[in-house]
Amino acid sequence: MTAAAAGLAVLAGLAGSVQVAVMGRFGSRIGVLEALTFATCVQVVLSASILLVARLGTGGFAGGFRAPVWMWSGGLMGLVVVFTITFAQPRIGATATIGILIAGQLVMGAAIDRFGLFGVEQIGISWPRALGIVLLGAGAALSLVR
Repeated sequence: MTAAAAGLAVLAGLAGSVQVAVMGRFGSRIGVLEALTFATCVQVVLSASILLVARLGTGGFAGGFRAPVWMWSGGLMGLVVVFTITFAQPRIGATATIGILIAGQLVMGAAIDRFGLFGVEQIGISWPRALGIVLLGAGAALSLVR
């Protein structure tokens, strides 16, 4: 399952880069908020279809309403990401948008691991990990230069 998880992570990385380019163009064509809403509707239809086929029904979907409200923040974070890439890509380019997004994800991921936020296992920040974060941040900053 580790190989499957790694493969899906690579696929998600590739898809995320395509998403930045596509959503930037889409937002420029119909408007940022309109593109965000349209893409969200497409995601709802596709994810509901996958759920219905894979689970032969709604599965544990209703359990989401009984989960702590803070767990719903995943949906909010997705909205923030898609809105931001739709807005940022036409203004700073795909490379800078992706670089800054990844740098932010790495910094937040390190904080989540270090402090065990959201109930995840605590993992310390070693000097190689800290150096990687600093170097990625520098790379993200340099990607703003055209």
